[in-house]
Amino acid sequence: MADFTMEKGADGVAVITWNLPDKSMNVLRQQGGEELGALVDDALADDAVKGIVITSAKDSFAGGADLNMLARIRDDAGDDPAPALFDFLMNIHHMLRRIERAGMDDKNKGGKPVACALPGTSAGIGTEIALACHRRFIADNPKAKVGLPEILVGLFPGSGGTTRYSRMVGAMAAAPVLLEGKMLDPKAAKSAQLVDEIVPADELLARAKEWVLNATDADIVKPWDQKGWKMPGGAPYHPAGFMTFVGASAMINGKTKGVYPAAKALLSAVYEGALVPFDTALKIEARWFVSVLMDPSSSAMIRSLFINKEALEKGANRPAVEDQKVKRVGILGAGMMGAGIAYVSANAGIEVVLIDAAQDAADRGKAHSEGILDKGMKRGKVTAEKKEQVLGRITATTDYAALDGCDLVVEAVFEDPKVKAEVTAKAEAAIPSTAIFATNTSTLPITSLAKASSRPDQFIGIHFFSPVDKMALVEIIKGKETGDVAVAKALDFVRQIRKTPIVVNDARFFYANRCIIPYINEGVRMVAEGVEPALIENAAKLLGFPLGPLQLVDETSIDLGVKIAKATKAAMGDAYPDDAVDAVLFRLADEGRLGRKSAAGFYAYDDKGKREGMWPGLGDLYPVAADQPDLAEVQHRLMFAQVLEAVRALEEGVLTDIREGDVGAILGWGFAPWSGGPFSWLDIVGAPWAVERCETLAAAHGARFAPPALLRELAEAGDSFYGRFGPEARAAA
Repeated sequence: MADFTMEKGADGVAVITWNLPDKSMNVLRQQGGEELGALVDDALADDAVKGIVITSAKDSFAGGADLNMLARIRDDAGDDPAPALFDFLMNIHHMLRRIERAGMDDKNKGGKPVACALPGTSAGIGTEIALACHRRFIADNPKAKVGLPEILVGLFPGSGGTTRYSRMVGAMAAAPVLLEGKMLDPKAAKSAQLVDEIVPADELLARAKEWVLNATDADIVKPWDQKGWKMPGGAPYHPAGFMTFVGASAMINGKTKGVYPAAKALLSAVYEGALVPFDTALKIEARWFVSVLMDPSSSAMIRSLFINKEALEKGANRPAVEDQKVKRVGILGAGMMGAGIAYVSANAGIEVVLIDAAQDAADRGKAHSEGILDKGMKRGKVTAEKKEQVLGRITATTDYAALDGCDLVVEAVFEDPKVKAEVTAKAEAAIPSTAIFATNTSTLPITSLAKASSRPDQFIGIHFFSPVDKMALVEIIKGKETGDVAVAKALDFVRQIRKTPIVVNDARFFYANRCIIPYINEGVRMVAEGVEPALIENAAKLLGFPLGPLQLVDETSIDLGVKIAKATKAAMGDAYPDDAVDAVLFRLADEGRLGRKSAAGFYAYDDKGKREGMWPGLGDLYPVAADQPDLAEVQHRLMFAQVLEAVRALEEGVLTDIREGDVGAILGWGFAPWSGGPFSWLDIVGAPWAVERCETLAAAHGARFAPPALLRELAEAGDSFYGRFGPEARAAA
């Protein structure tokens, strides 16, 4: 079945419709690109056709290109895939250029108008197709978003979007769309010139046809095809343009810290392309795009943030049991976490029973949803009707009997086993025998908590990250007796609320916290050693981490760190490794410096809670040493503290899929997204180098850096994590 079809109307307008079979949203496949080109050529060659409208049969236009297609082209090309990728891209450029020129002669006469009619969201290649058209119409659809978000998965718009858009609006104005990957609502998209007209949905096709039938030669000539065209804001050799590119370069390096190759390649493509004619600029864009595709960092980002993430969201590791879609969920505990879970559930169309010990507490939990919806209304993202519907799905109560009919219960009370056991018993007395019980916990072992349940096979852990409405990751934890139906129910629930799940086996701290705590601890440990705190924080940020370890512990609260440390030491006894870290945290806590919430921690804060820099008194408590380690030493300590813990989690069977390890690390705590995650990073640097570096770190700083047996084994075998544990290897096994 074709991806694109064409209908030539009696009015002389050829309507090309994009409708990918069996997909909720269109993506451009290799087949589709060839079909679109052939249909455009057919319409341009037909004298009865006066113009063309390109649209979609779905309620959106396109979600971008099929990135698996690029991976296949690269893999099929053998040892030197760059020429094949370049040729593929140039074929797309030629096809879009034929749309843009539309049969015009050298004097820009005789072309056929081409309009694009977007019924809804358009991203990536969809927007690049639209930019090649002469007029862009979008339905007045509040859910629609338009943009070029490729930068978010380690790429940049490489099918003409970078060259066209920067020439349309100038390099500086193009920066938010190209370099930040912003997806804009119709009004903002029009302001940004991504679309030309916003029209009622039921008039979309008619308005596009009307324009096509009335367009003149002057209406369809792009500015860069006109004589005397000049780059908006100035070309690079113009004084104003020079300052634009200097500023853009500084902005990119400030935001990316130099670790994202796609951002630098994008700016290079814009700069170099602005110096040459348009068609040459497209070749430059294609070459830079291929260079990014060949970069291991970008390949890792694409694999983790697109291919692996999509696979997990579609249930790559879901047990083969019948559909477990949640119809009614009970939530125990209406604090910030429970209230957040209630909101995302109700927003996804699920009936919610929100229970707390006191009615006013339950009501405050429901009010949390109202607050989020009110903010959405102020931004024009939420209607009054939508707010009423979402709030109408939430029943706030103290009565456990209201849980009757719930097929899932999510407990989100205090991190106290006794309290959790008490509410578990109360809930199980009220819910159907088939219901699944999930505990939201970040540290407490699921198998132990399941002892309070009369049906441990239906008991599972669901670890949400705060704030729930913004964080994309959900960690699902299987206890020793957790059954397949419980796992499937948790996965289906996470899919309903539009989050990304990873499934791990039960162990202290599970996966995410197990890896992030050593990162924090290593930073705190270096403070005690006399390492300059600013060096620690900036070393982390130059690796691409959103927060340095000291800022992170301030944000999560120092007293929480103290509580975790005490509980961990009690469980581990003499094997506890972090006394040096505790000395620092306990001392700050004793002085009332509990982090951001107390406006006092490793950082100093003003009266409004804004960070003002490192706390000057920290140097009095822990004097800075005269001899400081070099940047790489600090970075390697911070990096390996996390990745070695991820490897140990895989060794011990806590992780069963390295895709979950990589995706979970990036979405859960912002692990260096440019790397693709801890396992992808180890594959980039290679197991032999990693083992050698670990041995050096272990000799200098302790056994926590000793390379795990699995890492040594891969190094000796000349193997990689994805080579041995990736989906292809798993399928072959």
